[in-house]
Amino acid sequence: MSLTSPRFGRVITAMVTPFASDGSLDLDGAAALGRWLTENGSDGILVAGTTGEAPVLTDPERLDLVRAVSEAVTVPVLAGLTTNDTEHSLGLTRQARDLGAAGVLAVTPYYNRPSQAGLAAHFGVIAEATDLPVMLYDIPVRTGRKIAAETILSLVSRHSNVVAVKDAAGDPMAASGLIADAPTGFELYSGDDGLTLPLMAVGAVGVVSVASHWTGVAMKKCLESFVAGDVVAAAEGNKGLLSSYRFEGSDRWPNPMPTKAILRAMGLPAGECRLPMGPADAELDAAAGDLIAELGLPRG
Repeated sequence: MSLTSPRFGRVITAMVTPFASDGSLDLDGAAALGRWLTENGSDGILVAGTTGEAPVLTDPERLDLVRAVSEAVTVPVLAGLTTNDTEHSLGLTRQARDLGAAGVLAVTPYYNRPSQAGLAAHFGVIAEATDLPVMLYDIPVRTGRKIAAETILSLVSRHSNVVAVKDAAGDPMAASGLIADAPTGFELYSGDDGLTLPLMAVGAVGVVSVASHWTGVAMKKCLESFVAGDVVAAAEGNKGLLSSYRFEGSDRWPNPMPTKAILRAMGLPAGECRLPMGPADAELDAAAGDLIAELGLPRG
């Protein structure tokens, strides 16, 4: 693992999408939140990912969101502009560079459950649709299909701009094998906060994080300690993050509901989740207040 900073940074925050009280997109809030994140530990920002409620954003909203955040920050912005429809994904991806994005996050087509050949073809045409670097997004718990290591390696060999994967598959052993077989320069990011240190131990370069919305500084320090070889300090830092990892998502309060509750309690732009995820109940808001008190974070 390189001691230098990875292509998109060590800590990338998968940013929530702020909504106004009437449920409309809050672009000013998105820009302000993006700036706040970069001042508090985020080396990069992912816009319109899972945590950004991409499935309930219209195409114009996605595009406006990527543009607004890209213009507001100086760190790399990854754009979540793909769907389970390949043609639809191509139309959005082709616009990523003009919006100011530094890269594209390409999610596994959800619901369709394509074969590995179908996945390879889908990702291949997306890679050909842009000259921006592409990060694959492997999250079988939400998409119903895992991207096989052989499929990823084939894509990397055929498309020079397929440069990374966000690994939310929950299998460090499989990740270890992929890293061992991948060419130099290909980067694996943890897509699960709780597995970041285990994945770093087998060669991951960083994390695309949810909890970094409120733990960014501590998380960055933890990962930097690990990279510097101070495993004891990294483990101790990780211990302090465990309550945040447990809070960030559950069956009762799925991601991103808890994150938005934390941000509301801190006085940062967030709003409620759109249906079918939100709105939050009073018990979640109370739990968010308890957590920020435990962590010593400021209330808004």
